[in-house]
Amino acid sequence: MEFILPVLLIALALIGVITLAKAVRIVPQQRQDVVERLGKYKRTLNPGLNLLVPFVDAVRTKVDMREQVVSFEPQPVITSDNLVVSIDTVLYFKVVDSVRATYEIANFLQAIEQLTVTTLRNVIGSLDLERALTSRDEINRHLSGVLDETTGRWGIKVTRVEIKAIEPPPSIRDSMEKQMRAERDRRAAILTAEGHKQSQILTAEGDKQSAVLRADGDRQARILQAEGQAKAIRTVFDAIHTANPSQKVLAYQYLQALPQIANGTANKVWIVPAELTKALEGMGGALGGLSQMVGDSPSPQAADDASAVEREAVEAAEAAAAAAAQIHDEVRVAEAQASGGKQPQGLPAPEPVSPTSLVADPAQERDRA
Repeated sequence: MEFILPVLLIALALIGVITLAKAVRIVPQQRQDVVERLGKYKRTLNPGLNLLVPFVDAVRTKVDMREQVVSFEPQPVITSDNLVVSIDTVLYFKVVDSVRATYEIANFLQAIEQLTVTTLRNVIGSLDLERALTSRDEINRHLSGVLDETTGRWGIKVTRVEIKAIEPPPSIRDSMEKQMRAERDRRAAILTAEGHKQSQILTAEGDKQSAVLRADGDRQARILQAEGQAKAIRTVFDAIHTANPSQKVLAYQYLQALPQIANGTANKVWIVPAELTKALEGMGGALGGLSQMVGDSPSPQAADDASAVEREAVEAAEAAAAAAAQIHDEVRVAEAQASGGKQPQGLPAPEPVSPTSLVADPAQERDRA
């Protein structure tokens, strides 16, 4: 008897502890416990301290009320153009009614997965590969609408459905890569051609502007050159009128210019008229009669230089006559070559002119005759 009483006390204490543990239930935040009494739903325990009837009430399920994320395995789906693609999906949901989530369906996660797969196959089956790859937002909205409508009676709210990846077959991926590479090459060729076109346009515009500027510069240079020549001629003309040179000086200058005219590099063939000798005779007569002109008699200071001027005039006349004879010979040779070796029937030979006749006085010659 001495040992029975302590054992009973210990048993009573143990029973009291177990009873207390069965009666007190602490539920954490964002969780709900479904309580059954004798196998029938009794109530739902909210977060905090809750009391139960020991050995009568029992917790059926502990439901997490937070939003959950589930990633499903890749599923093979056939598109409308008979291509098999592998699609990965991610589902976001939360339990809004723990009682219906417990009693309306046995395993809501499996049910959501199968519903997602069947809905995804229906949606992708009506699209081709290209549209399926570019219409992810449309597919997500359609899946979210179908799942939300179906899972609403289970006490579950589907907040978001996302497609992680759409993997086409390897052969299709190779074809797509080749297509994209060809498209990039085409764009690169177009950009290169456009750049070359712009370069040519800019080069042409630059050449045009440079040509316009060069033409404007040439025009300005010619205008300035012409103005300079006009001023020079005007200055020389004014100087000649101011100096009032005599006729003998002008005739002498003409005789000095004859050899330069004959020796020009551009003078290949000269046509010498027969009246050239008469013109030279008239020039000599003019030079001889200059001394008889009124108001043009030589001054006493120039008497000493008269002989020197006469000698220079004779030398100039000889040079002019020689140049005229050479030109005449060249003309006859050219006519002979043009007529095929025949004797030319062109201009008659001019009469020989003596250099002294160019500077002699015609009146004195008549007196001598």
